[in-house]
Amino acid sequence: MTDDDGYFGERVAKTYDQSSDAEFQAEIVEQTVDLLAELANGGRALELAIGTGRIALPLARRGVPVHGIDLSRAMVARLRAKPGGEAIGVSIGDFATTTVDTAADGPFSLAYLVFNTIMNVADQDAQVACFRNVAAHLAPGGCFVVEVMVPELRKIPAGQNIVPFHTGPTGWAYTVYDTVTQDATCHYIDIAEDGRGEAHSTPFRYVWHAELDLMAQLAGLRLRERWESWTREPFTEHSTKHISVWEKPVG
Repeated sequence: MTDDDGYFGERVAKTYDQSSDAEFQAEIVEQTVDLLAELANGGRALELAIGTGRIALPLARRGVPVHGIDLSRAMVARLRAKPGGEAIGVSIGDFATTTVDTAADGPFSLAYLVFNTIMNVADQDAQVACFRNVAAHLAPGGCFVVEVMVPELRKIPAGQNIVPFHTGPTGWAYTVYDTVTQDATCHYIDIAEDGRGEAHSTPFRYVWHAELDLMAQLAGLRLRERWESWTREPFTEHSTKHISVWEKPVG
């Protein structure tokens, strides 16, 4: 179910920061911010899908000026309510097409899109548009960083198309894959204390790292680095995600 805030409306926003995912752990956030601050190299950063400020706020505290783009006013309201949140500029809109005025402060030295969010852009044309939009905002030499999972197709049993990824007493979740179109949908069932269940789902389009490299090339960017973690562990055939850095060439 969606509204003007897309799939990340008030129902998701109110509990988003309570997630038990590893990405919300202080150590992982610090590792993420360490690398992003280094790549910003003293310049400004543009966060696509800034959300509640999980990364933007600690990055801003490092002295990196951050501007965000997000479709969800409900998520941004959580950002605004946090210390320092009012000081971060946010443009409301689809990050694949929304533009930020750079006339006053100049282009960005860094843009980033973390936590699998490139897959929430649920068709290939829009994913390509996202790369082109980022390239238009970057200064020469600037970087675009994407954190995204490696598609979990190895986990699909023969003859099936479902991968469960969470089970527990308060709910469960699974993904239904279409390996022809690369479309997929995550389904969540949450169980309340009274035993009643609430179901919701989010569509996405999974994408391979080689495909992202081609999208970057179409946007005039070139691959600079790829790791499996924010601490620069090598990306291998066994990696479950990657941190990819594309650069806008100088000249």
